[in-house]
Amino acid sequence: MDVEAAAKDVGLDDDGRIKRTGNFLTATTHIVTVVVGAGVLALAWAMAQLGWIAGIAIMVSFSTISIFTYNFIADCYRYPDPITGKRNYTYMQAVGAYLGNTMHVLCGLVLYGKLAGVTVGYTITTSTSIVAIKKAICFHKKGHGAYCKFSNNPYMIGFGLVQIFLSLIPNFHKLTWLSTIAAITSFGYAFIGSGLSLAIVVQGKGAPTSISGIKVGPELSAVDKMWRIFSAMGNIALACSFATVVYDMMDTLKSHPPECQQMKKANVLGITTMTILFLLCGGLGYAAFGDHTPGNILTGFGFYEPYWLVVLGNVCIVIHIAGAYQVMAQPIFRVVEMGANIVWPYSPFINKECTTELGNITFSFNSFRLIWRTSFVIVATIIAMAMPFFNEFLALLGAIGFWPLIIFFPIQMHIAQRHIKKASLKWFVLQLVSFICFLISVAAAVGSIRGISKNIRKYKIFRYKQ
Repeated sequence: MDVEAAAKDVGLDDDGRIKRTGNFLTATTHIVTVVVGAGVLALAWAMAQLGWIAGIAIMVSFSTISIFTYNFIADCYRYPDPITGKRNYTYMQAVGAYLGNTMHVLCGLVLYGKLAGVTVGYTITTSTSIVAIKKAICFHKKGHGAYCKFSNNPYMIGFGLVQIFLSLIPNFHKLTWLSTIAAITSFGYAFIGSGLSLAIVVQGKGAPTSISGIKVGPELSAVDKMWRIFSAMGNIALACSFATVVYDMMDTLKSHPPECQQMKKANVLGITTMTILFLLCGGLGYAAFGDHTPGNILTGFGFYEPYWLVVLGNVCIVIHIAGAYQVMAQPIFRVVEMGANIVWPYSPFINKECTTELGNITFSFNSFRLIWRTSFVIVATIIAMAMPFFNEFLALLGAIGFWPLIIFFPIQMHIAQRHIKKASLKWFVLQLVSFICFLISVAAAVGSIRGISKNIRKYKIFRYKQ
């Protein structure tokens, strides 16, 4: 009785953890913060490939489908009952509970594969932004027609060294200040890019646009336009994704009203806000630059002046990604290290913590963690140096993650949870939606891979300059 009273005084949830205090408004904030990333800057290019009708229709369609499937995910936070069941703390755990071990493993492969790919994409994006800073200063001093091209490689290597250092900090998850700064700067560069585009449109200097996007002509064949459209859909799909952290958000919600109900409200508000922001960023960028919309509106140099604002926007990108890289990499680090601990529980190399002192500061390090995390960052950096193509790589990441994480697993979990009969009308409609989205993901993946292969043939590997 004394233990129960003490627990009640402390305030514990049904799983024995300290009471959660979040609500649908805080979850909405988390959703918007997560989706406002570097992928937003590619939406103007995507809109230029698709045109006004298809561009707006696809953004709205992807968002509408996402609301339904993220609501399915919310219902599966607890198992087997969405209100009173046992909590699933991760997406993988939910997939395993509802669909079995095989799907659990497949989900893990896709999830961690995408996270690893995002670290490569972040390395590319950071180097592109640092080069854009140098180019902005160069153009300002020497004129807009000056030769201002720089290699991305030194900045990728420098960024990799910074990430090796950050990766080796014990309990990195406690550095919440870095995540907070990253979230603030993500809004900073999104609004700077949109604001500069709006300024061009308001001044009447916007380029001609089309309801069907970039026109086929001497510079663009019909086949190339088709592949660009597929790649553009991949860019939009990536911008819509927050499945990798959705249960982290739900695990902050208070128990009453039920977490699934709160999260459904957050999904509607968050995804609606996200869609409005995407339409603004994509639409304003396309209205400003038309057929010549750059792949990244802050690094493609549609804007030259005010150069300091372009520089500030790119500084925000670099700061944001420095923290976001670790948010994506830490789950990969943890799962490998946990697996190593299970397989080799008595290995000093795997488990022994060594300490060293530098003045009054004591450092703790582990040999396996040092080698594994350093190797991961080095490999990600080398891949980024070999394929430093912003739009195509983002599109590939979007294509890889969109169908399995946002469509397939949520729909299959919903069918299992609600015991929807096979071959019933509802089952057929859900499977049809899943199949259509699968085709879209495959097309986007093929289009992005084709774009990467064309660029690799065009530019000498490891010698790419912007």
